[in-house]
Amino acid sequence: MTREEFKILFDEYFDSIRSYIYYRCGDAELATDIAQEVFLQVWEKQFDTQGGKIRSLLYKIAGDLFISKLRRKEIEKSYINTIELDYLTDSPEELTKLKELTDRYETALARLPDKQRVVFLMSRNEGLKYAEIADRLNISVKAVEKRMNKTLAFLREALDYRK
Repeated sequence: MTREEFKILFDEYFDSIRSYIYYRCGDAELATDIAQEVFLQVWEKQFDTQGGKIRSLLYKIAGDLFISKLRRKEIEKSYINTIELDYLTDSPEELTKLKELTDRYETALARLPDKQRVVFLMSRNEGLKYAEIADRLNISVKAVEKRMNKTLAFLREALDYRK
């Protein structure tokens, strides 16, 4: 697909895809984000736009992305509801330890090689399965597993309190 073909496709369908998602969720920002992701996938995967099925493919991708984001939000909500935060009883020492751990985690993430960091964040932040990560990055599932194993070992070492 050439840039011109993509631009024509984008101009023709972007607003309708965004409206479709907006009507499903009522969130203009989320609808715009999903519509952009749809076209990003189309560009990355270089789908055939000549077959006449591109419109239904765009709506299918948009619907799948919306459902994925919805599921992710539900998981986040249920996780947040299980956490009991009690700042009033946390001692200054516990708060200091938490701050140190957070700093070490952020530093460790910054030190990771890009390939490993991307796989880790796609798994942990976006909640993607290894197969989905492999598909998005155009690598094998084994490569994703290897990168995750290396990352987790690195983070265990970097976050070890006994140092």
